[in-house]
Parts: sequence; structure tokens; C-alpha cells
Amino acid sequence: VQLQASGGGLVQAGGSLRLSCAASGRTAVMGWFRHTPGMEREFVAAINRSGVRKQYSDSVRGRFTVSRDTVRNTVNLEMNNLKPEDSAVYYCAVRPTHETYVSTSRESYIYWGQGTLVTVSS
Repeated sequence: VQLQASGGGLVQAGGSLRLSCAASGRTAVMGWFRHTPGMEREFVAAINRSGVRKQYSDSVRGRFTVSRDTVRNTVNLEMNNLKPEDSAVYYCAVRPTHETYVSTSRESYIYWGQGTLVTVSS
């Protein structure tokens, strides 16, 4: 599975950005993680193939929305009311099997994209 993420950039606090990740191959669960220097890679959101099951981290719930386009085999992350602490490199990830379980653990994801930088200025 190959992943191609896009949509990062610079935005002011309170603004919005939309990330997208296109995948090839089997994608039972697609998720987003983020990483800042000195920190562990952090779970952000994930969604299964049908779109019925979703998970969000507490820090983004209510502000971010994850969605799937099964025709294009993409996952999107709509990020609203962005805060400076949301600044990070965002990675999309794929778990190719077990669609019924949307994991928040990075060890559950097998394939990773190259990352896209999000910077939120105060």
C-alpha cells in the first residue's frame, strides 16, 4: 500500500485546513497521527472503510472530522478551530485488515505516508 498525503500548510489560530491522503491497495482502516519534535507520534483520528466506526483523540474531538471516500480510496481530515498546539507533521496510516476495529495505537497500522506539515500561528 502506498500513501500520498496533501493539504498541509500555514494557518492562523482559529482557522481551518483540510488534509487528504490517497491510498493504493487494501485499506480496512485509515488513520491520522501527528508528530512534534521531542514527542511520540500521537493518534489523531481514524475511520474504517464503511465510515461507520470512527475514533478521535480527546484533544481534537469536536474540532476535527475524519471521513472516507471509498471510490477514490482516500481519507480526509477536516481541521477546524485550529490551535498552535495542533502544529505538527501529520501522517496518514493504513491498517489493511480488521475493519471492525478502529485502533488508536500506532502499532496497529502497517503502512505510513510521508507526512505533511501543519503550522498554526498564534
